[in-house]
Amino acid sequence: MADYKLQTPGFDARFPQQNQTKHCYQSYLDYHKCVALKGEEFAPCKVFFQTFQSLCPLDWTEQWDEQREKGTFPGNLSVEKFQSEEK
Repeated sequence: MADYKLQTPGFDARFPQQNQTKHCYQSYLDYHKCVALKGEEFAPCKVFFQTFQSLCPLDWTEQWDEQREKGTFPGNLSVEKFQSEEK
């Protein structure tokens, strides 16, 4: 049986309130933008992944994943402005 390390995401000054809904959503967006730019193995991407996995209900992330696959996801996952900054 695999060992799992449970860890609560650290404090993020952008989300100081107890309700972590926005923190969940922003971490989901940040993860997918990060992966698009740097790949899944980039350490900061893993932090975003762990954060949204910890904060977001599974139903939400499954729905968002389905929406991304269908091209109907309402969030902005555009990375063009970041790609031009990297060059």
